[in-house]
Amino acid sequence: MKQVSFKNPIHSKKYLIEGELHSWKGEVSNVYSSIYSKNIKGEKKPTLLGSIPDMGSDHAIKALNSAENAFKRGQGTWPTMKVKDRIKCMEIFVKKMEKTREEIVDLLMWEIGKNKVDSYKEFDRTIEYIYDTIEAYKDLDRDSAKFSKNSGIHAHIRRGPLGVVLCLGPYNYPLNETFCLLIPAIIMGNTAIFKPAKHGVLLITPLLKAFQESFPPGVVNILFGRGRKIAAPIMKTGKIDVLALIGHSTSAVALQDEHPNKNRLRLVLGLEAKNPGIILPDADLDLTIKECISGTLSFNGQRCTALKVIYVHESIVDEFLSRFSLAVDNLKFGLPWEDKAFLTPLPEPNKPKYIQDLIKDAVKNGAKVMNKKGGELSENFSFPAVIYPVNDSMKVYHEEQFGPIIPVIAYSDINEPLDAMASSEYGQQASLFGEDISKIGPLIDTMSNLVCRVNLNSACQRGPDIYPFTGRKNSAVSTLSVHDALRSFSIRTFVAAKDNDYNNKIINSLANSKDSNFINTEYIL
Repeated sequence: MKQVSFKNPIHSKKYLIEGELHSWKGEVSNVYSSIYSKNIKGEKKPTLLGSIPDMGSDHAIKALNSAENAFKRGQGTWPTMKVKDRIKCMEIFVKKMEKTREEIVDLLMWEIGKNKVDSYKEFDRTIEYIYDTIEAYKDLDRDSAKFSKNSGIHAHIRRGPLGVVLCLGPYNYPLNETFCLLIPAIIMGNTAIFKPAKHGVLLITPLLKAFQESFPPGVVNILFGRGRKIAAPIMKTGKIDVLALIGHSTSAVALQDEHPNKNRLRLVLGLEAKNPGIILPDADLDLTIKECISGTLSFNGQRCTALKVIYVHESIVDEFLSRFSLAVDNLKFGLPWEDKAFLTPLPEPNKPKYIQDLIKDAVKNGAKVMNKKGGELSENFSFPAVIYPVNDSMKVYHEEQFGPIIPVIAYSDINEPLDAMASSEYGQQASLFGEDISKIGPLIDTMSNLVCRVNLNSACQRGPDIYPFTGRKNSAVSTLSVHDALRSFSIRTFVAAKDNDYNNKIINSLANSKDSNFINTEYIL
């Protein structure tokens, strides 16, 4: 790859607490890209992109106090505000965010190595998600702008906020998946403490001012630093009402264990997965290979929705391996901004070695690397390796590899992949490739009880964002989608009154007045 440089490092010393952008005067952490450039001595080194505050427990507690004061046990300005006014704040924010598109896309490419097309897609999809969330909230409020009556009781039912949210996003979608937690959480009236992921952290800095200017003090608080110094002390207080995290189950469990009142801690979690692809004997291999390339190697396989293992019927496994391996070797590896660069540098410095260790373990236990380029190593990348035959003695069979290695397993009886899915600790999605409906129909019936989304002749994916996104077992808690996330971050609450002249007069007066933001039949257009 040609020599590159990052011209203007971003040394950010701002953080957001109590509606103020404070200047950090303590220790900082440098942020490096795994994309190499030459220093003044002519040596190739990871590129310095800038630095962020290395904050600790003192400021974590200050941020918690800020969010707690803004919520004020449900009595704060934000949770009691009219829905249309919270929406107005969100509209102001998204307009400001739109102006940062080029800067954030550039940082997505440099910080996490996401290619240019996908970086623009992530930004644009996030903007679309925010607008869709606003519209979904309007629909939700319109449905609530009425009274119900049953058994002589009038009820005015709405959804209310839960409290203070600790929001921790992932590095692979540091903008989109983080905001799929943060945006619905705050628009529903909750307040939040948000700490960006270790990788993809600088790209949040252009949005600090937008958050500060768009929302009342304390609604959004943004800190920088290590999770153990920030998230753990916050959880220990027991004052967090919702843990919203996309990451690994070990992190989620560790943070839950810090909370002294687990019975009242709401969880919104997107966790790991080991999504299988099952290829039936009559599958269209041209279509199947195309979808499996996308499913296994989009963003180098660094997606919870990636296909992490492929089961192929023994009658077609040789043809599949030959054609699939060739297609993998033909993928272009390049810098994120290069045209048609599909494979890009890995953002985690230790990931290439981890992939190599998985390859070595699989080969030691009887597998082979089926593609010619498989496992070719550079400073920041291990070329995708198609591994076959894989069995349960290998690490790659059990672990979520979250990177460019593709285990393939041949099966003779369809119960083999189904039993593996049933015994797995994960249950997010699966892909099923085939044509015979007499075979596909019963398989869908079974697989829909093992995972939460069955993709027919297509790769696993999250979108469209209006569809439910969740998982069984260790893969998720709660459901994230435009519609469902608003419900995940809220609870049904209502005012009830017996049907009599005395109450009816009061209710009619309330509904026609502006004395209550809750009892309100205003229809938001």
